[in-house]
Amino acid sequence: MRKYREWIAWQVAFALAKQFYLLTEPLPKEEIFGLKSQMRRSAVAIPSNLAEGAGRSTKKYFAQFVTIVRSSLNELETQYLLSIDLGFIKSDSNIEAEIERRYGLLNGLRKSLLA
Repeated sequence: MRKYREWIAWQVAFALAKQFYLLTEPLPKEEIFGLKSQMRRSAVAIPSNLAEGAGRSTKKYFAQFVTIVRSSLNELETQYLLSIDLGFIKSDSNIEAEIERRYGLLNGLRKSLLA
């Protein structure tokens, strides 16, 4: 097993991707290539970029990937909020708390890589 799979940041990012796959399942058919697809891509990008960054040769390069991951998390949160405003899904304080938790984990990981 690759070491990145042991990291809490990757594990919770992976879990979030699965959660968003389930959350987006009931979105309307017309959103299959819109918000549904975009949220899924953003959610999958988070653990994927953590895994890719872990394979880089230096901590500095890895930290750049963590920055990209934070951006993907911001995208995902924006798409989630838009989906709520459009009435496609209901607001869920647990999901919102999980997004915040993941952002905090990513900040901690980035700081540790640049220390």
